[in-house]
Amino acid sequence: MTADAAQPVQPTVYRRNEPGTRREDWCNWPMMTFEDMDSTLNVQQYIQQLIRQNASDVDKILTPPEGQEEGVWKYEHLRQFCMELNGLAVVLQEDCHPETCNQMTATEQWIFLCAAHKNPKECSAIDYTRHTLDGAASLLNSNKYFPSRVTIKESSIAKIGSVCRRVYRIFSHAYFHHRQLFDEFENETHLCRRFTVFVTKYNLMSQE
Repeated sequence: MTADAAQPVQPTVYRRNEPGTRREDWCNWPMMTFEDMDSTLNVQQYIQQLIRQNASDVDKILTPPEGQEEGVWKYEHLRQFCMELNGLAVVLQEDCHPETCNQMTATEQWIFLCAAHKNPKECSAIDYTRHTLDGAASLLNSNKYFPSRVTIKESSIAKIGSVCRRVYRIFSHAYFHHRQLFDEFENETHLCRRFTVFVTKYNLMSQE
């Protein structure tokens, strides 16, 4: 037997979910080190891998690989938060109706206006949630502000904070007005805790 023939054949691993993939097999592929991820989407891939590995290990998920550009790291985390928040929006639809939550509030102290309109105006809480996530998706996918997933312009990084403030209001409304649904979602995803640590770590929101 020749040396070449003795080499085991490494199976090809396709890191994508085919149509019809069962839930238990979703994203069920071998882990990779960040250094081995050679895609332009490697930061997103790495963050999602850490979340699948242990969603409760917030500190590990938020710790960037050595040498990672901070702007890209913050941008990719915000994209991930918005994607996962769509799950909370779906859950809230069970209980958050325009008739009962006709304003976007957390406590009774503030009523938040929806910035999705030409002139900011009041929206029901569920519409505010939808409009905010749609607006965030539009901004984060904008070629004008974020043309690259490899490097982020300093002028565009400033927009991340404004998105974070609006997104945080979704968590706040769910916490104060739909606590059971919030707790069930949070116990599974740890999303609000991760988001809070994230915005605090990078000073993206005021403490108030």
